[in-house]
Amino acid sequence: MSGLADLGAALLRKLDPETAHGLAIKALQTVPLPGARADDPVLATTIAGLELPNPVGLAAGLDKNGDALTGLSKLGFGFVECGSVTPLAQAGNPKPRLFRLAEDRAIINRMGFNNAGLEAFAARLGDRRNGPVVGANLGANKDTADRAADYVTGLQRLDGLADYFTINISSPNTPGLRALQGREALDDLLGRVAETRPKAAGRAAPVFLKIAPDLTQAEIAMIVEAALAHGIDALIVSNTTLDRDGLRSAHAGEAGGLSGAPLRGKALNALRDAAGAAQGRLPLIGVGGIASGEDAYVRIRAGASAVQLYSALIYEGPGLIGRIKRDLALRLRADGFSNVSEAVST
Repeated sequence: MSGLADLGAALLRKLDPETAHGLAIKALQTVPLPGARADDPVLATTIAGLELPNPVGLAAGLDKNGDALTGLSKLGFGFVECGSVTPLAQAGNPKPRLFRLAEDRAIINRMGFNNAGLEAFAARLGDRRNGPVVGANLGANKDTADRAADYVTGLQRLDGLADYFTINISSPNTPGLRALQGREALDDLLGRVAETRPKAAGRAAPVFLKIAPDLTQAEIAMIVEAALAHGIDALIVSNTTLDRDGLRSAHAGEAGGLSGAPLRGKALNALRDAAGAAQGRLPLIGVGGIASGEDAYVRIRAGASAVQLYSALIYEGPGLIGRIKRDLALRLRADGFSNVSEAVST
C-alpha cells in the first residue's frame, strides 16, 4: 500500500504546491487506508509522560486544521502535530506562498498561519477516534494586540482535546513573532502559559516550545533556562530557517522559511546546543532535514528523544515513515540498545 501512496505523492509533485497540499489533505480524509503494521518494540519510547509506539512524528504544517487525523493515524507515525492554529481564522499571506526547491530537496513557505481558527480546530479534535498521540501547535493572529494572550486562549479552548500543546514562537512568516524568543517577552509568555496549564485525561497536558534554528548558542541556552524555569515539558528544535546558503533552485530567493535537506546541518547544530545547555534536564524533539533512518538516529544520539518529519514526505512519499522506522530499529539493535531512550545523547 505504501507503494501506491508514494506513487500518489509523485503525481502530486507535478501540481502547484499549494494545490497539491490541498489534494493530499482531501485524500487523507477520504481514501480508506489500511492501518500501519505494529511497530518493532525497540522503537517504543516515552516523552514528557506521553507513551509513543515509535519516536517518528509528523511536524506541524501539513494538517493545519486537524482535517486529516483519521488518515494520518494510519500512516505509522508515533505522534502527529496539527496546526499552527490561531484563535481567529485567517487567510494567511498572499499566494503564491509555497515553493518546491526540487534541486535542493527543500521547501520555502510563507503561508502566514493560514487556518480556520480555534473553533473549527476544536471540533475536529473532538471528533477524532483512537490513534496516535496528537499535539496542537498554537500560534498568534497576525494583527493581535497581545500575542501571549492568543496562546493562552488556544490552551484554554483546546483543554482536554489535545494530548500535548506546542507554543510556536519561531515561525518567520508572522512579523515580530520571533521576538517572543527574547528573555523578557519569553518570561511573560511562559509565565502566562504556566498559569493556564490545560488538562488531558485528568492530568496536566505537556506543553512544548518550538524554537528557530537561527539562534546563537547563548540564545538557545537562555531559552533552555527560561523553559525550565516555567515548567515547559520539552523543546522542539527547530523550525524553518531564513538562511539561503548553497541553494541551487530558481526559487532560492523567495521570502519565507526554508525547510528540507539544506536545514539538516543547522537544525542538528541547534539540537546539539540545546542538549549541551539542557544536560538531560529537558527532553528535546529533533526536526529539520530528517529524511532517513540515519538522520533520525543521529538526532537521537545528539540528544533528541523523538523526531519529526514534514518536507521529506513531499519528495519521498508516506512510505518514508516505514523505511525510517525499519532502519532506525536495525541501528538501535546493532549498537546494543534495547529501546530509544537508551540511545539518547550517546
